[in-house]
Amino acid sequence: MKKLTRLIYEDMRPALGVTEPGAIAFAVAKAKKYVNGSLKDIHVVLNSGMYKNAFTCGIPNSNEVGNKHIAALGYVAADASRELECLDSVRRTDDLEASELVRQGKVRVEMGGISSEISITATVTTDEGTASVSIRGSHTNITQITQNGRVIEHPSPAKRKPGKPRITKTTDTHEYEIHRHTLRQLLNYVRSVPIQEIEFISKAYDLNLSLFESAIDSRRTTITKQLHKKNGSQVISSDEHTTSALLCTAAIEARVLGLPRPAMSITGSGAHGIIATLPLYAAHRVNGYSKEQLLRATALSYLVCMYIKEYSGKLSAFCGCAIAAGTGMACALAYLRGGSLRSLTLTIQNMASSITGMICDGGNHGCALKGLVAVDAAYRAVELAMDGIAISCEHGINGLTPEDTMRNMGLIASPGMVKTEGTIVSIMQNK
Repeated sequence: MKKLTRLIYEDMRPALGVTEPGAIAFAVAKAKKYVNGSLKDIHVVLNSGMYKNAFTCGIPNSNEVGNKHIAALGYVAADASRELECLDSVRRTDDLEASELVRQGKVRVEMGGISSEISITATVTTDEGTASVSIRGSHTNITQITQNGRVIEHPSPAKRKPGKPRITKTTDTHEYEIHRHTLRQLLNYVRSVPIQEIEFISKAYDLNLSLFESAIDSRRTTITKQLHKKNGSQVISSDEHTTSALLCTAAIEARVLGLPRPAMSITGSGAHGIIATLPLYAAHRVNGYSKEQLLRATALSYLVCMYIKEYSGKLSAFCGCAIAAGTGMACALAYLRGGSLRSLTLTIQNMASSITGMICDGGNHGCALKGLVAVDAAYRAVELAMDGIAISCEHGINGLTPEDTMRNMGLIASPGMVKTEGTIVSIMQNK
């Protein structure tokens, strides 16, 4: 298996609902396994991005929102063995029990600092002892487990599952594996990789299209209904752009409302995975691109998304869904249209000059509109690029190379928007 294939393979992961609630519930459920007795206290400390993203997002199988309720559900009903799908079996009685724990003051959740690096520490205290689980770097990457103050598990990199951490850094720099490659190399890989080697990407479409269908069928979705009507009340119309907007936005709306079907995440985010794939499926259906073309384009979409995201950090103050995944998706659309390396470079420059800086104010209903904006920006960027039109390198944050431009896009988020992150969280807390 080629290195780039392995990066994609290890990054793709099913996630039920917004990824952050799943990660918080997973951490609490895992801690619970190491302590017996009657519950006295659940204490969760999160980095700012984790705290913000789960603040008001929908929770699978629940009518409640909020970090405290997520943590309580993690204790009451989450299945730690399911990792990011751990809330799949939540029932109404579990929801009520979790609400009671919150009402009794047995759940505390606090923000431990402003950071784009994922950090969760979940501590469960009972009348018989205490257990704590620490997660760092990615949503399910457990770095330490303690029981009654004693470290009982401290996984070394050699013992962790493949992909945890997902992309290893070089020993002498702060460079990630994906950053060792140029855009030209990514494009050459996509063109030449044996199609059987990336067939596993098809699973992303199975999950994300099922999630889309749940949005169409749900009474809770609103933006979906309007976009469906605009598309002539069809799922696939002759209008590629409108069909893309419907598929992508509807799946995101289903996800943030907590409808109980998983998305295939990329870079730790279901919305990233949706934006990186479903507009390409629309192009495939409307224009008759082959399945092989679709899978190759998706591989490119994922890799460009990963390239930007590893600079910005997993959870930051900018909307990586629109910016990182949107740019990857735009490059893939250009590829499907026969775009050259130059076309992809111009597409990245157009995306960098237009959409960079969109804030992330947590996982919430607004994510659906951000996805819609990403689709619109991508189509415009590609149309211009395919005609040889782009914002040139001397303007704004565009770099002399596409690699520089993608790096600059990421740096806008981290370290560039660290203070913005604090302001966003403060606004959310003081409503």
